[in-house]
Amino acid sequence: MKISAKIRFLWNAFVIAVNTGAVMIPAIMLFPKHKGAIMHNLNRVTLFLMGAKVVQEGAMDPEADMYVMNHQGIIDIIGMEALQDRHLMWVAKKELFSMPIYGHLLRHGDMISLDRGNKAGLIKLMKDVKVSLDEKHRAIAIFPEGTRAKDQKLLPFKQGTKIIAEKLKLKVQPVVITGSKWILNEHDRTAHGGTVHYKFLPTVAVDKNDKEWFDRLHDQMQQTIDNEYTNHHRSR
Repeated sequence: MKISAKIRFLWNAFVIAVNTGAVMIPAIMLFPKHKGAIMHNLNRVTLFLMGAKVVQEGAMDPEADMYVMNHQGIIDIIGMEALQDRHLMWVAKKELFSMPIYGHLLRHGDMISLDRGNKAGLIKLMKDVKVSLDEKHRAIAIFPEGTRAKDQKLLPFKQGTKIIAEKLKLKVQPVVITGSKWILNEHDRTAHGGTVHYKFLPTVAVDKNDKEWFDRLHDQMQQTIDNEYTNHHRSR
């Protein structure tokens, strides 16, 4: 493993921590009405300092209620925030809200906490999603795999995403992310310069009578991931 990739990992981790802890969190606390704009702009700065870029393929549906994405690491979130201007409501597991720095960002950013160990967690999540959409007018961003996968194959999607989308009759847009792990690999602790690609697929108007829509969405995302790797040598 090249020493430069290890050094770059330390630099990138430093940039993320400082920009988040020393700049972003104080800014959204001081100017809560401008949280979305602050997060978008500062995440763009973060990517610039890391020597990374983001590219969008396809159109982001402004009427989508929920964006579902594959997940490899923190760059997925940084890049999505830097790429677009919608003030998204991210769903994160409860444990992350207790972390130093990033837990403060989740709390002060008014994100949704998911308690997987609690049977009532899904009910709370559904209520929080409804409040976000109806009262705060913020679309939901979620990783339906529920955790970070280590290879090209998508993990099975958690059924909670499906249940909520059907109960609330949401419009769901899948987004395939490739290249983020090259920028920052949290497993190997390496980093490189490069581009993260966000491919927006057609929005699905969820119909609970269509029992296969969630499986088709998973398969479509997997096929796109495979095509990106085969045709463009971009891994997820």
